[in-house]
Amino acid sequence: MKTVLIFSFSLFTFHSMSAQELETLINEALENNPEIQKFDFQHQIASEKVNEVNSLPNTEFNFGVMAVKPEMDMPMERFRVSVMQMLPWFGTITARENYATSMADAQYIEITIAKRKLVLSVSQLYYQLYEIKSKQDVLDKNIALLQSYEQLALTSLEVGKASAVDVLRLQIRQNELQQEKEVLVQQYNGIQAALNGLLNRDYDVKVSVVSAMVIPEDDNFYSYESLEVNPELLKFDKLYQSVEQSELLNQKESGPMIGFGVEYINQENSPMITSSYKDMVMPMLSVSIPIFNKKYSSQTKQNELRKQEIQSQKEQRFNMLKSELSKAISQRNQSRIKFVTQEKNLKQAKDAETILIKSYETGTIDFNDVLDIQELQLKFQMNQVESVKNYYVQSTVINYLSN
Repeated sequence: MKTVLIFSFSLFTFHSMSAQELETLINEALENNPEIQKFDFQHQIASEKVNEVNSLPNTEFNFGVMAVKPEMDMPMERFRVSVMQMLPWFGTITARENYATSMADAQYIEITIAKRKLVLSVSQLYYQLYEIKSKQDVLDKNIALLQSYEQLALTSLEVGKASAVDVLRLQIRQNELQQEKEVLVQQYNGIQAALNGLLNRDYDVKVSVVSAMVIPEDDNFYSYESLEVNPELLKFDKLYQSVEQSELLNQKESGPMIGFGVEYINQENSPMITSSYKDMVMPMLSVSIPIFNKKYSSQTKQNELRKQEIQSQKEQRFNMLKSELSKAISQRNQSRIKFVTQEKNLKQAKDAETILIKSYETGTIDFNDVLDIQELQLKFQMNQVESVKNYYVQSTVINYLSN
């Protein structure tokens, strides 16, 4: 099971351009994240329980001394020593080991789930950083475009083909874009701090992201059957098995316990003792039978109800995973559609910009139209960046659910 889960975890895939940077961050997070370390310690504790249950009940030692000796002609006892060891019914210790092992296996799956969730969180934050950085690049290009328009307006102003208002409007628009860029810087710092927190390092450590990402031509196909190997569902299988082991242990513990021991009695010398052996050694056998104890039958009923509860929980979680997978696939498809649409819109906006610039040669340029076209281009470019980010964010969700 551990081999299968580790292999399943390694199936997370990312865009080739971002793979190296993102993979490095993921590996660092898996190594340093305190929550992963917490789950690892819990698994080690659960594994150590196997050694704890592999033991017998305490051995009983008894020692007694005659404190006051009565006046009797019979031989008197000086002291007595006894030792008794109770043994559980055959197979009880093995049943305990199997139960402890099943609980350790269930705890191991918790580590796998925590790692997958950590990969999901790191990836999503990384793609958010990419979105912000790409939007900053878009704003830089648009500011440079507006600056070229400003120079064009100043030239037109000199020859009386534009007004000072046109120049001021272009400058105001540049100020607005500069403000958006500065806001994005603060957003980047906040998300960067959150990502560094997952990596358990200083909040202000710089995180570099790729400069460009594209949506691939084809999407990977995922079926709902792949959800069945999701660790969140395998966890319920392991819990179910642990309840079965608990019931086997319960059946063993409902059996009798057998004790073996020996008692030694030391006596004084007496003329009444004609044998050369005056002391006594008595082997002892003890049997403990739970005749009037309803605990074990009640535990059996509880285990049966617990198994039904686990089955219901698994079905509920499976339905939720199917819903989440459907939603993620739908949103990823939407991102592709939006990206293609914005690509078309952006091309048409650039064609409109070309027409406006050419009209400058005839002296009929309208800077109101120029600003409108620039705002449209900015909108389409920003939407494209968001579509790319959303595509990869939903891809990480699909990978988490299906692999």
